[in-house]
Amino acid sequence: MARRLPRKDVVIVGLGWTGSILAYELARTGLDVVALERGPWRDTASDFNIGTAPDELRYAVRHDIFLRPKQETLTMRNNPSQTALPIRKWGSFLPGNGVGGAGLHWNGQTWRFLPDDFRIRSHMIERYGQGILPEGNQIQDWPVSYDELEPHYDRFEQVAGISGKAGNIKGKIQPGGNPFEGARERDYPTPPLKQGYAQSLFTKAATEMGLHPFPRPSANISMAYTNPYGCSMAPCTYCGFCEWFGCANYSKSSPQTCVLPALVREPTFEARTDCEVTKINLSGDGKTATGVTYVDASGEEWEQPGDLVLVCAFSLFNVRLLLLSGIGKPYDPASGKGVVGRNYAYQTGSGALGFFNDAKFNPFAAAGSLGVALDDYNSDNFDHGPHGFVGGASITSAHTNGRPIRYHPTPPGTPTWGSAWKKAVKDNYQRVTNVGAQGSVMSYRNNYLDLDPTYKDPLGRPLMRMTFDYQPNEQKMANWMAERCQEIVKAMGASSTKLNRLGVPWSVVPYQTTHNTGGAVMGNDPNTSVLNRYLQSWDVSNVFVMGASAFPQNAGYNPTGTVGALTYWSLEAILKYLKSPGALVSR
Repeated sequence: MARRLPRKDVVIVGLGWTGSILAYELARTGLDVVALERGPWRDTASDFNIGTAPDELRYAVRHDIFLRPKQETLTMRNNPSQTALPIRKWGSFLPGNGVGGAGLHWNGQTWRFLPDDFRIRSHMIERYGQGILPEGNQIQDWPVSYDELEPHYDRFEQVAGISGKAGNIKGKIQPGGNPFEGARERDYPTPPLKQGYAQSLFTKAATEMGLHPFPRPSANISMAYTNPYGCSMAPCTYCGFCEWFGCANYSKSSPQTCVLPALVREPTFEARTDCEVTKINLSGDGKTATGVTYVDASGEEWEQPGDLVLVCAFSLFNVRLLLLSGIGKPYDPASGKGVVGRNYAYQTGSGALGFFNDAKFNPFAAAGSLGVALDDYNSDNFDHGPHGFVGGASITSAHTNGRPIRYHPTPPGTPTWGSAWKKAVKDNYQRVTNVGAQGSVMSYRNNYLDLDPTYKDPLGRPLMRMTFDYQPNEQKMANWMAERCQEIVKAMGASSTKLNRLGVPWSVVPYQTTHNTGGAVMGNDPNTSVLNRYLQSWDVSNVFVMGASAFPQNAGYNPTGTVGALTYWSLEAILKYLKSPGALVSR
């Protein structure tokens, strides 16, 4: 029997980017806020000091700050005809564990989705006709527009101190920025990072090819900065320990550097770590959340009543919690009905390696989002008609690291061990660079999330089951993008190249990206979405669900910038809800 605790105004599930922002903004209005985090407390000074932070074995190999399968895992299959099996070692994606979540270990790419991304279905049909859409798709327009989200993108960028160069300020194209981006009110809060030699070759080659390179927006900031919350950051030192690591230098935007120092000073805020929320509790009629039930580190069960429940966990776990709590109708791919678990999507990755005889790069002088990108082949910035696919990709020249254990680029045909392999590593370490394409994934009827009928967690709850594979549309798109990357690498002067095509069927084993989206999508129609346009549950009005689980499909970018913008967009709605509780959009 769960022990009942005193009521709180707001109960937050998860203390990553979205949870920490909402906790701070609501606590400083005087509301009594508690955040429940499954993992441990993590702080820059105590957990990522300069003496231990750049430990490749601990963090990049042994995955010290990532979720352990014994805490939570899921089962996976490529299509409904297969039997899903449990993931026993996280590989393709790496959920975070503890305060900060995935916002602690990310690389720092901070994009705004393009205006066409928000109305992709309508736009593609208007330009190309219904026949352009891939078979079995469930592509949906977003219920919000770029223009509506623009001030909220700006707010997140100011809090995170993002480094970059605007390409479109109030409709005027800015030299050196991204000419394809939506109009913004002002430039990034800090200037771009300094680029390396590979990026200078990329910029020259791409420009000569008629393309439009620009500095990639970065949460590895370029100069000392104090954000609107009074949190101070230091300039990046290009140490090459960003992704999978915490930043000892206070240079990478994260909840630890940008929000938590202000949040912990709020007297009405409380964080409880090592506490796993097992269920959102509902009233007798199922229309109101009464709070949550959670289990602490000792295994004791507690009931935390609350007037407002904000679900701010990692995208996959948001969906599982809704399924376990009975909020929203589970999606059934056979009938196409139901909403929770619908429209799961991922990200594509392809590109080309270039091997150079004369150039010499320094891959160890790097940062997670250091790089030069171009959007000529993203969204609908190019004519899709001749190619037979929808979607696109951002193409980038970047070095995120040159760390000694895992960075061993070698030409095709090199043995995987022995003296020949050692010689190839030595000869090529500073003579290889990559041009990569990070591409969109559309939503499909048979890519979805549900509860597994066989496997359970240590608490006896069904694991979540993932059914996902890349469809022909994504294969065509990603492999076409790889060829574009190869063209650029050759123009940069590479003596030989290696094409990296999209692997099919999708495998959960090798790391690819932690950009999991969908499953609890936002929309204007409760028959095809879990949340309304303000991220409020259609069925339970005092439950709001944050994060990339709300995306109807994924675009050719990292999701974090859009997750941040949606958080501030929803915050305005939550503040209105608190003044007059109830559904913000009529069914």
